[in-house]
Amino acid sequence: MDLNLLGRMLIGVGLLIALAGLFMVGVSRLAGGQGWRLPGDVLIRRDHVTVYIPIATSILISVLLTVLLYLVSLFSRR
Repeated sequence: MDLNLLGRMLIGVGLLIALAGLFMVGVSRLAGGQGWRLPGDVLIRRDHVTVYIPIATSILISVLLTVLLYLVSLFSRR
């Protein structure tokens, strides 16, 4: 593999990670620091234990990443 191509790929991955971090910070601020809870996420609170299972959030993130990666692969073919 060409080092130039590998370097460009690493820069692209780094930019995607930075954008994901900025997105998470923005969502956290919009939610008032309470996090992002969709109506399908499970929250169980007992005496001294809290369990949070983000089912709906995981599905939403999966769909968004699938669409994003499909678009990237579509544009990279041209």
